[in-house]
Amino acid sequence: MEQALHARDLVGVQDMVLLEDYTSEEAFTDNLQKRFQENIIYTYIGPVLISVNPYKNLPIYDEASLQKYQKVHFFEVPPHVYAVTDTAYQSLKEEGRDQCILISGESGSGKTEASKKVLQFIAAASGHKPKVEAVKDKLLQSNPVLEAFGNAKTNRNDNSSRFGKYMDVAFNYMGDPVGGNILNYLLEKSRVVHQNPGETNFHIFYQLIAGADQALLDKLHLKRNLDSYFYFSNGGKGPMSNHEYSNQFKVVEKAMSVMELTEEEQGDIMSIVASILHLGNVGFTEEEGVAQVFKQENIESFSKLLGCSAEKLTKALQYRTIEAKGEAVKTPLNRDMAIYARDALAKAVYERLFTWLVHRLNSSLHVGEESNGKKSVMGILDIYGFEIFERNSFEQFCINFCNEKLQQLFIQLTLKSEQEEYLKEGIEWVPVEYFNNKVICDLIEEKHKGIISILDEECLRPGEPNDASFLEKMNKNLSKHPHYIGHEKADRKTQKLMGRDEFRLVHYAGDVTYNSKGFLDKNNDQLFRDLLEVMSETSNSITRKMFPADQLRRRKRPDTAGTQFKTSLNELVEILMFKEPSYIRCIKPNDYKRPSDFDRKIVSHQVKYLGLMENLRVRRAGFAYRRPYDVFLKRYKSLCPATWPSYPGSNKEAVTVLIHHLKYGNNEYCLGKTKLFIRFPKTLFETEDAFQAKKHDIAAIIQKVWKGRVQRKKYLKMRMAAIVIEKWIRRFLAKRRTELRRRAVVIVRQFIEGFITRNGLPTEINKRFVKLAKVHYLNRLAKSLPTTVLDKSWPPCPGSCVEASKYLHNLHTNWLARKYMLSLTPERKKQFELKVLAESLFKGKKKSYPRSIGPPFIEDRLADDQRLLKSSFETNQLQTGERLRYCAPVIKYDRHGYKPRERVLVFTNKNIYLLDAKTFKTKHCLTYDSITEILITTETDSLLVIRIPSDLKKDKGDLILQVENLIEALTILIDITGKPEALKMADTSSISHNLNNGKQGVIDITKGPTPSIIKGKEGHLIVVVVP
Repeated sequence: MEQALHARDLVGVQDMVLLEDYTSEEAFTDNLQKRFQENIIYTYIGPVLISVNPYKNLPIYDEASLQKYQKVHFFEVPPHVYAVTDTAYQSLKEEGRDQCILISGESGSGKTEASKKVLQFIAAASGHKPKVEAVKDKLLQSNPVLEAFGNAKTNRNDNSSRFGKYMDVAFNYMGDPVGGNILNYLLEKSRVVHQNPGETNFHIFYQLIAGADQALLDKLHLKRNLDSYFYFSNGGKGPMSNHEYSNQFKVVEKAMSVMELTEEEQGDIMSIVASILHLGNVGFTEEEGVAQVFKQENIESFSKLLGCSAEKLTKALQYRTIEAKGEAVKTPLNRDMAIYARDALAKAVYERLFTWLVHRLNSSLHVGEESNGKKSVMGILDIYGFEIFERNSFEQFCINFCNEKLQQLFIQLTLKSEQEEYLKEGIEWVPVEYFNNKVICDLIEEKHKGIISILDEECLRPGEPNDASFLEKMNKNLSKHPHYIGHEKADRKTQKLMGRDEFRLVHYAGDVTYNSKGFLDKNNDQLFRDLLEVMSETSNSITRKMFPADQLRRRKRPDTAGTQFKTSLNELVEILMFKEPSYIRCIKPNDYKRPSDFDRKIVSHQVKYLGLMENLRVRRAGFAYRRPYDVFLKRYKSLCPATWPSYPGSNKEAVTVLIHHLKYGNNEYCLGKTKLFIRFPKTLFETEDAFQAKKHDIAAIIQKVWKGRVQRKKYLKMRMAAIVIEKWIRRFLAKRRTELRRRAVVIVRQFIEGFITRNGLPTEINKRFVKLAKVHYLNRLAKSLPTTVLDKSWPPCPGSCVEASKYLHNLHTNWLARKYMLSLTPERKKQFELKVLAESLFKGKKKSYPRSIGPPFIEDRLADDQRLLKSSFETNQLQTGERLRYCAPVIKYDRHGYKPRERVLVFTNKNIYLLDAKTFKTKHCLTYDSITEILITTETDSLLVIRIPSDLKKDKGDLILQVENLIEALTILIDITGKPEALKMADTSSISHNLNNGKQGVIDITKGPTPSIIKGKEGHLIVVVVP
């Protein structure tokens, strides 16, 4: 709002509170005129919105405007009906407080349009959720229906509401509209039969004639010509071809369908509307004081459309049944009374149709049981404005009484309550003088003394009461009242302007002169009993409900129209008193519906009777915002660490800490007894902005707790599901175990029987047992087969499998042998061949053989230093094609004296070499063919004697060697030579060997604790073996 202050000289201020001379009515009106001339029709007085009717369409209600005014602070955007509605809606949605929007002003000031804009904004602000779209459509589409049946063109307004409407819109906790309810007040039913010059009947009549297709008009016996109907300003004006009315009729038909009115109901409604037009065309003549029906065809059309007896209707319009002393007497009606009865019936039918239609819309808008949870309500009051015509009758009296009550409510809620609240809270302020119109309300409605009570007494008293007696009684009882002026009490100037059948009331909006003619008849609002009987017998589904048969049996006189209106008005005030109000004050700029024409005199008059100056003075004297401590603290406590999430002290102490934390200035707030008052809207805006920013932190906490709760619910649900699943699984497993046990018992029984009879005559059971035994044997055999060739074990078998067991044993052994053989490397295979050869040579013959079985045979047993000499030997001394096969260190014993010498024994593929152990110099070289015999003992010694032929002069005698790995060396030697027959084993205590020159040496074999080879005293070589 502060952004627009720079343009205040051109367009005025947005809030009247900012006027420098706020006590000047001239300045007030001047500000409105500045804004109106710039097409700015909305202005604030604090939270009160002033709306000046522009009498033209303005581009301020588009989709962009709807979005602009959603969820914003009231004073952050320019004044607008959307801003007032959004404030009320957000308060309802976030704080759960019931709201009411009171729209007031004169006829033609734009109240109906304002109420439409309120509903339009609510529909947009509540989003487009599929579940509430139907409800919003109904709320919006109820307007075209009610306007068609309740609005008419007047000299001041082309779409004037001729009834009062209060709509409650119900919302769920999420702020979505879920239903509604409509209350209607004081339909101007006299308009059905008569309209002032320049005015029209209710819209629906023209819409039906202009918009219905020809088939429907023929069905309803209607013509598309206004001259054909008496109820159109007593004759009408030519053929009907208004395109606007035709389009409106299509809108009404669509709205009825949206409101869930069935085709039958819509047809019956149109039949009733058409029947009223036909009834208006019923004319009367008079013969001998008895009315005679003229144009009987209109009676026939009326009767066909509503399904009643034309004959009974004709009689009811000619005669009236009066009960006197328990007897029914028929009294004829003259022409004037017949016309009165006809018009009374037309008004009653239309009024009851309108009442039924409102109830039917309410049933469609009813909040269903499926809408659970707390409901909040926003009321929208669109009721007739203050009316002052040249001739004011009972209808204007009731309308102005209604405006007095609403003004009284406005006084209580905005002016008087403002002062009382300040005093109650102990806050000092400048008192504001204002006019309390309770004295006028009491003048009209006070029990036993008010005008309505006097009117009811006059209607009920015996004798011949009339309007003149009613006026006389008022002049007598109310002559001293300062706000009542009769003809006798008035000054001479006023008497010249007033008729003797008139009286004047000094309303808050000005003096209004009422003509008492017709007050009694309109207050009685009675329909002759004969007409009630005819209407109760109709076949039209709606008129049967409008005129129930049981009403004829009621003896209690119904309340008068004035009393009914007073009661409903007081109930309305009671409803509004318990809601948080928002005000829209509508002003018409001129009496001629001209755009851009601002009549200061007319506007000033409305400013006065709407009480706007008093409201402005109160606002400037007080505070812009006030809330109870608990409400303020609940909303903003998160802004201070000391108050969040709770404060140990009282709410007032907590709020004090909070505002100090927010650094409020001393002139920005005031602490009352129960409420906090903030003077400047800006202070509140800053607080709210801080709160909106803080919401993200709060939302995170809420999300955390909510997610925890959701996960907890999921866990519990999963836990319950797991328990159920476990229960059923345990049940299933138990049943399966039971079944398995049952089957096991049968199988065990058959197994035992088969075992017992296995050797008897074949039966199915013992055959199955034998077969099972074989299967079990094979399964057991498969799990316990030998895994190596050396494992000779074999599982036992039953008698029926002995032959198969032997075959399988042999087959498996062969398979293991083949498998082992195929897995051998060439080196490993050679080892086994050597081991096999050693077995054939030494097993059972050489006692040291068992020690040689395990260790593998090694072809090179030289030390590391000897391997270098071996390489030189291979390179320098071996013949071409000759390669080493075996090397091992040995001890050679000389043939002279048996002196031991270290030598290296080398086998090649051609020769045997005996080398010097240190120099690898060749000492002996023998071919394999030159060896005649290889001699060893059978004992555990390592003695080797190689016999050499005597003709070899170079090698003088046999070689005597001590070979540590004797079995290994001899096996390799036999494998190279392929002459196992050359190996000899001596099983004697002495061995002779050849020396040089044909001599013989002796080797004695003795036993001792330690193996050794030494020279004996006799010159023999002694070999000591361990037994």
